[in-house]
Parts: sequence; C-alpha cells; structure tokens
Amino acid sequence: MQYHSTRSKISCIDSAQAVLNGLASDGGLYVPEGLPALDVAACLQEDTFAMATRIIGAMLPDIPDMEQLVRRAYTGKFETEELTPTVDTGKFTVLELFRGPTSAFKDVALCMLPQLLTKAKTVKGMQEDILILTATSGDTGKAALAGFADVEGVKICVFYPQGGVSKVQRAQMVTQEGANVAVCAVEGNFDDAQTGVKNLFAAAVDGKLPGSDARLSTANSINIGRLAPQITYYFKAYADLLRRKQITMGEKVNFCVPTGNFGDILAGYLAKKMGLPVGTLICASNANNVLTDFIRTGTYDRRRPLHKTVSPSMDILVSSNLERLLYFMTKDTDMVAKLMGQLNTQGFYTVPQDLQKAIREEFWAGCCDDALTKETIGKVWAQQHYLCDTHTATGWAVAEQYQKETGDLRPMVVLSTASPYKFPAAVLSCLEETGEADEFKLLQRLSEKTGTPIPQNLRDLDKKPERHTNVIPKSQMQAFVTSL
Repeated sequence: MQYHSTRSKISCIDSAQAVLNGLASDGGLYVPEGLPALDVAACLQEDTFAMATRIIGAMLPDIPDMEQLVRRAYTGKFETEELTPTVDTGKFTVLELFRGPTSAFKDVALCMLPQLLTKAKTVKGMQEDILILTATSGDTGKAALAGFADVEGVKICVFYPQGGVSKVQRAQMVTQEGANVAVCAVEGNFDDAQTGVKNLFAAAVDGKLPGSDARLSTANSINIGRLAPQITYYFKAYADLLRRKQITMGEKVNFCVPTGNFGDILAGYLAKKMGLPVGTLICASNANNVLTDFIRTGTYDRRRPLHKTVSPSMDILVSSNLERLLYFMTKDTDMVAKLMGQLNTQGFYTVPQDLQKAIREEFWAGCCDDALTKETIGKVWAQQHYLCDTHTATGWAVAEQYQKETGDLRPMVVLSTASPYKFPAAVLSCLEETGEADEFKLLQRLSEKTGTPIPQNLRDLDKKPERHTNVIPKSQMQAFVTSL
C-alpha cells in the first residue's frame, strides 16, 4: 500500500517506510492513498488478537508476519486477553482502554509500535539505529518508554511539559529503567514540547540530526504505526455489544471520545470508513476547547491561553491528527498544506463551508470544565457505581450533552482513556474531602474508599529512584538529543 504526505503526493512510499519515517519530510503526516476494505462481519466474529491482526495488517500490508507481531506485542501484558474490555454501566457502555502495562489507552498502540518498527527496519534493510523522539502530555511518554525499553537498535527520548502532567504520570516516566531511554522536562506547555519535536524533524538531514548517527522516528500518533492499532478497539467494542445482544448487526453505534490531539477519535473515523457501523463520533474537550470550536464553527484558532486542568492529557491547543482528517475528507493536499501554513504563521485557519458541513455530518463536539468533570465523577460513582478518571468523566459529560441536545439515543460507547489511579487527587476529591497532598498516599485511600484495586504498575511507584531529572528550555532540545 502506498502512503504519501497530507501536504503533497509527490513522494510515495510503502507502509513499512511510512512507519519508519514517522513524519513526512515536508512536515505533513503520512496517509494511505486509499483505505482498505474489510470483511466486517468476519472481523467482528474473531477474538481480539485475530481482529488486531486483520485490521493492522490491512493498514500496513508491507510489514509481514503480523499475527506473530500482534502476539509478541500483547501476550501477557494486559489484564485480560480481551485487551480492551467493555463495561455496561446501565446508561453508557464504557470501553476500558487502560488495562495495559501503563494504565492508559496508549498501551494498545505502543505495545505494538516497537514490533512494527523493528520488523519494518528488517524489511527495508536499515542498518542504522532508530531514535524515537516523542512529546507527551502525560500518557504517551510512559507507554512509549515501556514499549521501547531495551529494544535492540532503538533509542527513545521523551519530552514532557514541566508541571504539565500529574505527579503519578511524572513518576512513571522519570523512574523508567532501560539503557536506551531518556526523559526530559521542557519549560512550557505540551504544545511547546510537541512543536520542539517537530522542529527537530525539520532540522534533520536525510532523516538524521547533525551530530547524530541515528535515524529519527516518532511514537506520537503522528506515526501511522501508532494510529493503526487504535482502530481495533472500535471493532472490539462493537463486537461486544453484538455478543451481549444490545445491538443487531448493522445497527449504528455512537462513540464519545475525550481527545486533545485528535488521534483517538480519528481512529474511530477510519474504522467507520473501513465499514464499521459507526453513527456519530462525539469529540469531548476539556476547558481547552479548540477542537469543539473548530467542529462547531469551521475555524481552528490556537490563539488562546492554554489552561491547566484536572484532565492534563487533553491540555493541547495544536491537534496534530486533525490534519489527517482534513486530507481524508477532501483528498486535497494543496489545501491542507495551505491551511497548515496559515496555522503556523497566523495561528488559525478556516475551512471552506462545504468541508465544514461534511465534518459536522460525521462529528459532534462539546466541552467540559473542571467543575463539571469533578461533578460527573461523583455522579457516575453514586448512580452507576463506576469509577471514572478525569478524562473519561469529560467524555461521559459530553455524551450526556449530546443526547440532551440532539435527542439521539442510539447506543453510546464512552472511551475510557486512563485509570482513575493516574489522577488520584482529582478523583478522590470528587468522592470525599481530603487534606492529603501526597498523591501516592491517595492511591491507597482511593482504593479503600471504592474497593477497586490499584493497578500493579502504579503500586510503590514513589519508592522507585528517579533516573531522569533534566529540565531544559525548548531551545536546548536539539542539544539534549544529540548528546545522548
């Protein structure tokens, strides 16, 4: 399958090379010339591993031995071989994406990506080491570090915004073991870190930074190898509803996705275009509601303050994967390049009216501030006895907004993107008053209060030594990378 940049069709490469490159040389994101068709009925009857093999293999057909890669990626790493179980709460179905080794939805893709990269490297005969550069708003970093730790021929460097992640998220990253891993805080916010990483790719010559012998790639969702595995759990959720006889085959299901970088909800759009009966894709934002404004008005405007919220993984103003949506809906690389240029130089863009209309036919959007997020956590626990993290609560609240405003009561799946134990202070404050400031002590208190277990990977996290304590300005990111 041929891939090209969202900004130009001049240079086409196969899917293995797209995974290796991560980001196109013109700054665009790799997209396939056409989406593969699936035998949806057959896919929905398979177990999760077979389903993942079929879907990822269809998206990345130039990477062989996909069944073997899937089994290596997932076997024994998740709490269940379902990988992403669903829970019927009596109101919404919750798709639990946090049952992996780092308690976040990124595990589904970032357990798989090292397998894809190393196999692609073999297929293409690449001899150089790969250097993974990644910016994180909290969850991608740890999941990528865990996935790539001590993988032969690969180094990984993760940048996160200083003060912009939860204490648990930070501890997960700075205690990471592995001879090939590096972690560094960047002064500023996530967009500063993400822009800095993109600038490093722009500074590369023939895929390498001056002074480095390693070829650059990325573990962010700008890499198509990160995005493709996420398509699977939309199919898995639909199959679960079928098995429980909550729907019949062909009945449309709505999905509400808490998202900041637009990758997770884009995977749902791709699932729909590959034949899954998806109804409306509902984009849930926190107070940083740049995506909500875009879907409702057609204008994307990052010229606003970035708010620090209780759902920090969504504290983002530049949503990289939205660029892919613009391409998929228009197939117009010139228009995408023009809009991205405007965003870079002017800080905003407005899409044509016909595209605005097309987007609103596929997506609905709403937002949720911290007060409503916390209120929702308490309400869902009291009424459904289901414990949400802050991001899932954002999705739940916006799903309620959608049903109230539209009257659409089709089956609703809310994506749960992280364990509540990654944000214990915020979650526990919704259930009881607490004066305790130590997030790690609050893990135990949250477990005692709710009778739910602390994920194994988060227990005793505060007792591990900190190995990565660098804090730098964005201007020093290239020097930090070349010193590794």
